[in-house]
Amino acid sequence: MMWWYPDGPLGWLVMLIGMVLFVIVIVVVVWAVIRLAGQPGAPRSDASLQILRERFARGEITETEFEEARRILGVR
Repeated sequence: MMWWYPDGPLGWLVMLIGMVLFVIVIVVVVWAVIRLAGQPGAPRSDASLQILRERFARGEITETEFEEARRILGVR
């Protein structure tokens, strides 16, 4: 028997709680990685489109560059 688990009738309960906590930690880590990484193709906020429109209006980018950047960013 491992020294950190108590002997007796509650040993299985301690191991079960440890396993549940381990699974919860794994699920939270996976959720956090997915959340922070973002989803490819997910629509960006209107801020990126607003910046593109302003740059196009000022003549900093051409219509082709505007359309290409909009396509890459996934905004409409």
